[in-house]
Amino acid sequence: MSKKTKKVAARKAKKATAKKKPVKHAPAKAAKTTRKVAPAKKAVKRPAKTKPANLLKGVSDIRRYFYRNEVPIYFISATNFNLLGADEWIKGFKFITYIDCFDGLHPNLMSPKTEEPHEEFQSIEDINNYLLTHSEVRDFIESRKMNGKNGKALFLMFDEKTEALAKKAGLEVIFPPAKLRSWLDNKVNTNRVAEKAGVPCVPYVLHPVKNFEHLLQVAAKGKLGNDLVVQTPYGDSGHTTFFIKTKEDYAKYAEEIEAEKECKIMKRINCRGAAMEACVTRHGTIVAPLMTELVGFKELTPYKGGWCGNEIFSDTFTPKIRAKARKYARLFGDQLRKEGYKGYFELDYLIDTDNGEIYLGELNPRMTGASSITNHAVFALSDMPLHLFHTLEWMNVPYEISVNALNRRWAKEENIDTWGQMVIKHTTDDVQRVTEAPRSGIWRMRDDGSIYFWRMDTHRRYVEKDNEAFFLRITRPGDWFYEGADMGILVMRGRMMTDDFQLTERSKKWLAAIRTQFKSVAPGAHGSNGHEHMLEIGGFKMM
Repeated sequence: MSKKTKKVAARKAKKATAKKKPVKHAPAKAAKTTRKVAPAKKAVKRPAKTKPANLLKGVSDIRRYFYRNEVPIYFISATNFNLLGADEWIKGFKFITYIDCFDGLHPNLMSPKTEEPHEEFQSIEDINNYLLTHSEVRDFIESRKMNGKNGKALFLMFDEKTEALAKKAGLEVIFPPAKLRSWLDNKVNTNRVAEKAGVPCVPYVLHPVKNFEHLLQVAAKGKLGNDLVVQTPYGDSGHTTFFIKTKEDYAKYAEEIEAEKECKIMKRINCRGAAMEACVTRHGTIVAPLMTELVGFKELTPYKGGWCGNEIFSDTFTPKIRAKARKYARLFGDQLRKEGYKGYFELDYLIDTDNGEIYLGELNPRMTGASSITNHAVFALSDMPLHLFHTLEWMNVPYEISVNALNRRWAKEENIDTWGQMVIKHTTDDVQRVTEAPRSGIWRMRDDGSIYFWRMDTHRRYVEKDNEAFFLRITRPGDWFYEGADMGILVMRGRMMTDDFQLTERSKKWLAAIRTQFKSVAPGAHGSNGHEHMLEIGGFKMM
């Protein structure tokens, strides 16, 4: 074998003996084994938020809660006009008033029988402070103590002195602090709150005023024109609202205007007044329907621009205006909550008759003269009055309500019936001592226009027909008539004004008939009965 042949044979032999790569086969199926499956994890139930056992769920529960209330609650004021009927919603609710409008016949009203020494009243705050220190009032509150507590108190008007006296009497004031209310009551601050809330105001400037020429300069910068309305920070019912077009107009009010550090100077617009009451709660702002306002009628008030009544009816102004008013009230209420306020408030709106715009006029951080109308309307009787939502905020009880559902319900036309009230003042510039005055209650009108007292009642709910009206007497025999003195409040079903905002013939008839029920004499005539008072209630000032 040649050398070459040997090498070839050796290579073949080596190749034949080399390890062969293993052939890959599919893996054999493993024998079935019993596999232990871990049990499925149970869904972890998060504990539901525990609701308090005493949670009030909705309006029905809240109404029941107040009907079973055991906490003494008082409304302390000059009269009980602003919260007429509240005692029928809250067990243990009592009125404590300086003037007894019902001659001792109201079942839940206490008025001191004796006059104790006091300084001359300058305000309703002064009257409330007097009542809180009166021995009869203190004894009355002490006698009604429950579980060692004297209860809670509502006031129409109060100051820091009132708060201190209430605390001394063992009463909790169920309103935001007087300091905050006073700050909000300032018309200048009201506009600042409105700006934050996004609620429009009549074009205005906030500025001090030195003289008439300076007023015109300030107005020119604000593009307000020369026909102006000037308001000082505090005031009511037209007392501190001044209409100024000429130097002569300004001269009448110069002293009051120039005394202020800052005034609200507004463009004068052709407008109608409207009012809306609302309540800031922990769940949002509840809004009552829009009301018209009776303003400046010479038959009712000597004050130009002075408030003298309200109407409530389903189709006030236009649907667009009503919707805007509700929206603005909620925005304003929500801003009030941010400012630290809760509870009842009222907004005065100005509706421009030239362009249909609605503007904020004023804020009243309290119950008002319109509250009686609001809290007796159908929507309030169907659910519960606005003042009850206010009181609930201070009752230390958890509750649930749907503010949106309430506001939708209260905006429906079928939930708003038609009522009107007029506040009647003595309009002539003289002084007379009152010898006779009509009783509070329901009166009826005869076909000839004369009226007669039908029966005593404590509010207007049971007035049924057009020939009936409820009258709340303010001025008593022995009191004095003088320009601006409040005589009483007349409440009727139906409208009091025409669509062009004039008093209806029916309103005029009732007004004339009620006035004839008052008799008065000149000072000094027929002697004195020893019970003379000089009072002004509706304007919230007393003299």
